[in-house]
Amino acid sequence: MAEITSPMEIDISDSPMKPIDKGKGIFIVPLVPKAATPWVEKYRPQSLADVAAHRDIVDTIDRLTSEKKLPHLLLYGPPGTGKTSTILAVARKLYGPQYHNMILELNASDDRGIDVVRQQIQDFASTQSLSFGVKADVKLVLLDEADAMTKDAQFALRRVIEKYTKSTRFALICNHVNKIIPALQSRCTRFRFAPLDSTHVTERLKFVIEAEGLNVDESGLKALVRLSNGDMRKALNILQSTHMAYQHITEEAIYLCTGNPLPRDIEQISCWLLNESVGTSFKHISEMKMRKGLAMVDIVREVMMFIFKIKMPSDIRVHLINDLADIEYRLSFGCNDKLQLGSLIASFTRARSAIVAAAN
Repeated sequence: MAEITSPMEIDISDSPMKPIDKGKGIFIVPLVPKAATPWVEKYRPQSLADVAAHRDIVDTIDRLTSEKKLPHLLLYGPPGTGKTSTILAVARKLYGPQYHNMILELNASDDRGIDVVRQQIQDFASTQSLSFGVKADVKLVLLDEADAMTKDAQFALRRVIEKYTKSTRFALICNHVNKIIPALQSRCTRFRFAPLDSTHVTERLKFVIEAEGLNVDESGLKALVRLSNGDMRKALNILQSTHMAYQHITEEAIYLCTGNPLPRDIEQISCWLLNESVGTSFKHISEMKMRKGLAMVDIVREVMMFIFKIKMPSDIRVHLINDLADIEYRLSFGCNDKLQLGSLIASFTRARSAIVAAAN
């Protein structure tokens, strides 16, 4: 049979397509441009020296790795604080070019059952590696989001760790250490990764901004740090998404891109809550919420943070924050926005009455 060719001519040099010969004609597949790489991966630390913060933890792990005394590890803490980057940097130091052959990397939120422990993990731990040129004599099993594993899987993993500890090291990464059974915790050296402080987030963001040649003003940088809440991954994602929408990255551009209420909007809402009547506050906040497309849960969360800037008796502040936390909790379960807005206004009305009573 004669080969069927397409009458369409494609200039390969000008088209982001790559010809692939599958044996039955030419298939054209799109090439993904390098610029499309997420910055969280593009700027992920490649060595332990590149990790932005937690130098005490990183230096300790680095020393244990150099002395070939690396224990089983349990790294826990909030997202975006460098847990996965640290253990991947350890793997690169241990194995060099054979990095991918010497580790088993699993996301426990997907592979969370006991079958994964009995099959994939046990098979990897029990087989002898034939990789050459590797200085380390142990393999590494990396379990990300280990707090999503079932209890049965965790108990099975406990036995696997005991059995293959001479040839394999296990690194468990999680956000909530209380979801890891005590039997597993006791077999690992635990390191807590706290949220990154603003200094480290700012330094890393400045590095990325300079590397990408971005136009970011000082207010925009402060907004990035404020919204990230110590989460480096979140900061980079916000920066990249805002850059795709705006050439000049300002505070307003970042807030508009993320959908968060602007600080001046929160000040205005707080002013209404503290000074206006119930009906007026409800009307103005509802109008702003509708006009700017604000989420009620974001309003409550930002108002809660703004309360700390307002002078009021500490006991009244505590009661008000507790009320707002209850509203935020109810909103997370899909409660009606209008009802919760009424609860927000009622909480501030009670607080205003308590402040007046305390002043008299």
